[in-house]
Parts: sequence; structure tokens; C-alpha cells
Amino acid sequence: MADFIHKPVLLAEVLEYLRIRPGSLCLDGTVGFGGHAEAILQASAPNGRLFGCDRDGSAVAAATARLSAFPGRFEVRQGNYADMAGWVAADSCDAVLLDLGVSSAQLDQPERGFSFQQDGPLDMRMDQGRGPTAADLLSRLDADELAGIFWKYGGERDSRRLARAMVWERERQAFERTRQLAALIERISPRGGRKAHPATKVFQALRIAVNDELGSLQRGLEAAVKVLKPGGRLAVISFHSLEDRMVKDFGRRLSRDYEAAGVDAPELRRPRPPLLKWLRRKAIVPGEAEMRDNPRSRSAQLRVFEKLESRPGAGG
Repeated sequence: MADFIHKPVLLAEVLEYLRIRPGSLCLDGTVGFGGHAEAILQASAPNGRLFGCDRDGSAVAAATARLSAFPGRFEVRQGNYADMAGWVAADSCDAVLLDLGVSSAQLDQPERGFSFQQDGPLDMRMDQGRGPTAADLLSRLDADELAGIFWKYGGERDSRRLARAMVWERERQAFERTRQLAALIERISPRGGRKAHPATKVFQALRIAVNDELGSLQRGLEAAVKVLKPGGRLAVISFHSLEDRMVKDFGRRLSRDYEAAGVDAPELRRPRPPLLKWLRRKAIVPGEAEMRDNPRSRSAQLRVFEKLESRPGAGG
């Protein structure tokens, strides 16, 4: 872990759109191994400050060590970015960054269980001190529940057949290892001519379920708006369509000049001033040079928003 060099994705674009300046107060809600945070502190020198958090304790330790060159200018703690509004003051931040998903370092550690490329325990928790593991879910959920996870979070077309096979298999032997699960999936749903391994979608779905990633994203987006000052900016980097769709929907909802309870029907709309504006409607993606240098960046999409000034009394 100490030798891992984190390559922050879309770094130049993040710094440009977040408008990092000397004295900026920024929050990196997914600080990871500190790549973006280091660049933000450099760009906000000499007196800019940064709050950072991450669910992964090893990432917090690595980021803290990496940022030690900026004494007194940062605070990094272990925790879920969804809870940021509980420890960062409302209307205080010039910029908030969320770089979603699992890091290359986590994928490369077999003991974390995120990947089937190397054998390891079926853990998949970003915070290894909390919550059920992937093995726990596979041991206790019924076939319908497992199929629902595989379809909802992975778009796995063989979700029902795979779930039934797992329930049958666990009666003979508990699922404990990543290669064990991947081998079963490959037997039930052979690769054929597919480029991706047949276990890819199931592993993604289990990871999302274990970490409640979409629930955290929804709460985290709402918290980000709370801690941003008017004129402050939010940047979100996502790596799969479920995340990106949530970010787009959130942006659409808060950039409207009305709110609606439940179904968005004209008769149910209540006027209110928009809370966000899009800085660019189209997602920002890496250029060819970055994709060559950092293959992990290929699926990255950056969306950016600005918090608008509140207007007391607007909207009735």
C-alpha cells in the first residue's frame, strides 16, 4: 500500500471547474489516497484548507501521510461522505468533490475481496469495521433477493438463474472466496464470445449492495448542497451508469424553478427558486492521452454544478 501511487482522474478538469483559488475551503468526500486532495491544496496555497473523508481506514492513513506536506491546512477523517453535513458547517465550502466507486488500490488488494482477478475473502466492504460482507449476503438472502441485487445494481440478465444456483450451491459449501464465486458464475453462464468475464456484473452488484453506494450517493449529494456556500461548486466523478443517472436526476431536480411531491405533474408543482445550475449539461470525459496513461479513467464521467444564491421570499 505504501508504494501505491494514486492517479487522480480528470484532475485538470476538476481544478478548473471547481475554481480552486488561494484561500479556498474545499471538501473531498472520497479522499481515497489523496491525489485530488493534494492538487487542491497546492492550487489553494498558501492558506486554502481541505476537509476530507473516506470509509476506508487504510485510505485515510495513506491520504494523511501524503498530505503531511501541508501542515495545518487539512483534516481527514474516516467516515461516509453522506454524513458530511454533520461535521462540516452549512454554507461554508467553496467546493465539494465526490470521486465515486472503488479505487485501483482496493481492487489490487486480494484481501479486500473486490475483484476475482486474484483469490481473496468475499468481503467487499469499504469500511472493514462495519456491516455485512458479500459472503454474509450470499449466505442469508433468498434467491429472489439475490436476483434483485444482481439485476438492479449490475444489469445481469442471468440474475435469476445465477441466484438459484448460488442458493443451491451454498447448501453444499458456503461462499467464502472470490474465485469460488467467480468459478460458479462461469459454469452457469459461460463467457462464450463475451469480452468481459461473466462474473463482472455480479461482483459490481454485490459491492454496491454491501456498501449501500447508491443510498450514500443520494444522501451525499444532498449533504454537499448543504455545506456549499452560495456560488460554491460541486463536482462528481462517476464510473457506471447507475451513479451517473442519479447525479443527472439530482441536478435536473434542483435546477428546476419548482418542486413536486411524488409524481412530477403540473398541478402538483410548487414554485421555488432553483438551488443549482449546471456548469455543463454534457458530461466531461477524459481525453485520449489520459485514457492511455490511466486505463481506469476510461469509464469516468464528470458532472459539475454551482449552488445558487438564495433569494428570500422567492417562489411564494
